Amino acid sequence: MNSIQTQFHDLLSKQNIVLSPEQMQQFETYYEELVSWNEKMNLTGITERDQVYIKHFYDSVTLSFYLKMDQIHSLADIGSGAGFPGIPLKICFPHLKLTIVDSLNKRILFLQNVADKLGLKDVELLHGRAEDMARNEGLRDSFDLVTARAVARMAVLNEFCLPFAKPGGTFAAMKGSDPAEEVRESAKSLSELRGKLKDSHHFSLPMENSERHIILVSKTGPTPKKYPRKAGTPLKSPIL
Repeated sequence: MNSIQTQFHDLLSKQNIVLSPEQMQQFETYYEELVSWNEKMNLTGITERDQVYIKHFYDSVTLSFYLKMDQIHSLADIGSGAGFPGIPLKICFPHLKLTIVDSLNKRILFLQNVADKLGLKDVELLHGRAEDMARNEGLRDSFDLVTARAVARMAVLNEFCLPFAKPGGTFAAMKGSDPAEEVRESAKSLSELRGKLKDSHHFSLPMENSERHIILVSKTGPTPKKYPRKAGTPLKSPIL
């Protein structure tokens, strides 16, 4: 292992996530595919190995520091982009049944290539808008955990993501800068979409100290029939 891989492995070990050589190789292959495909399409502005391992891989896995992953079986990652946080979480916790929803088909093609190259099982990749997909039986009110990383403001994210979470499940919004104002303005959407603020965690990434926040929302009941509204509406007209 090179130095950043060793640091990455050791940082996760401190959180009782001990990766096998095979899992470490999966992360390295993921990095190589990300950089290779990034030359053809815009997946990320971060391509240096050290930064990808910390700002993408480690950052994605931080969610597991605040949840009991052995009690989570199904994960939906909404607007996953280059696969964060869903793919890193799947590598670390192979038991997860992962569903990724993204509106750009070329990103889905990249993620299918990654899943194939890494030999990941129980990964479903869906091309479509979250607002449309959340109407589908088998997806709506179905997942133990729903994630979104740096996708939109909370009032919008609630409508994108909470319809996928099952009653009793959790929606986790992963943010950079302090989301306190976003959380305040999202109170009505939380109530409308049967969500309840559960917890908020603040920390800094190791080595380069970027701020991170994770907001955990509990799903208290089935999604009302009128939500989510038709594609494009939540962004244009958030529930405020």
